[in-house]
Amino acid sequence: MSVATEYRALAWAHGCLSVQSLGGMLGPVLFLLPDGRQVSPLHVAPWGRDPQREALPEILQELRGEWPCVPFGSDAVRALPDGWSSTGESFDGAGVPHGHGSNVHWEWGACDDRRISLNCHYPESHPIRQLRRHIVPDPTAPAVDIVLEIGARRACRLPIGLHPTFRLPPRAGAVLIEPGFYDRVSSFPGDVEPGAALFVPDRYWPSLQSVETRSGATLDAAQVPLAADAEDLLQLVGIDGSLALYYRDEGFRARLTWQKEHFPSLLLWYSNRGRKAYPWDGRHVALGVEPIASAFDLGPAVSTADNPVAQAGTPTWMAFEPDRVFTTRYRLSVEAVRMA
Repeated sequence: MSVATEYRALAWAHGCLSVQSLGGMLGPVLFLLPDGRQVSPLHVAPWGRDPQREALPEILQELRGEWPCVPFGSDAVRALPDGWSSTGESFDGAGVPHGHGSNVHWEWGACDDRRISLNCHYPESHPIRQLRRHIVPDPTAPAVDIVLEIGARRACRLPIGLHPTFRLPPRAGAVLIEPGFYDRVSSFPGDVEPGAALFVPDRYWPSLQSVETRSGATLDAAQVPLAADAEDLLQLVGIDGSLALYYRDEGFRARLTWQKEHFPSLLLWYSNRGRKAYPWDGRHVALGVEPIASAFDLGPAVSTADNPVAQAGTPTWMAFEPDRVFTTRYRLSVEAVRMA
């Protein structure tokens, strides 16, 4: 019998939030805008109470909101184009999707009316010893500050990432992706989902607003949801640590900021009705906005190898030492936008 998921909730003057033990996932979060409106930008997958979900990988069973991925992605046997290899560092457990912490129940740490804290202990064979996470609403604003601490068991190099996932309205182009400065946009070197890939693979472009598709068209990938059914990834390489999503029909922006020195790329996960099997069923629409030090979600063996992203000067892994706790901070906030 599977372990029952536990929840903690917290309310403050500008909203309320929920955190679950499975994956340590944050969501939903309801923000109160200064004009009195309530908005909830994080995604919650619709199958979270379906009894069939228990056959899914743990990361998918109650998929929602935001959580850390240590390591980011997973090792797997996959075909890679020229210039890519899986000759980097691997270890027992590197094939777990988005890392051990994404697939187990976390323990509750200090929780009061100001913060929720959680801990996750990794297996003794893993190079990572423990994750700690602190979720702290800003008492003065509709915003949540998050702290992630990573303790290593032994020296290692790992791709790491954060996994905020945002809900999207049904209308195509209802949300505008507004990234900060970045160097280029890179496409996934293969098929994220067979039969559902949209972008020309293993290419790069200067702008998210002009990306080539496999049909030969040029697409503005900054407007979501996409009109076409698709499951694909784009990596914004060398991004400055900020991105906003402008919900044009709802009159607000959701804004994510992070430490660019820790996460120099941003992975955009376009889950746009492309996956047809359960639990996606050709209906799942969401946008992953994922700060990473990684080569897409290709796992440790690829991200620590000599890959094209790293060759161009953007790190795809972080170094960890057992005598030093790695700490990173990031923030999710919302703001009202005057409707035209």
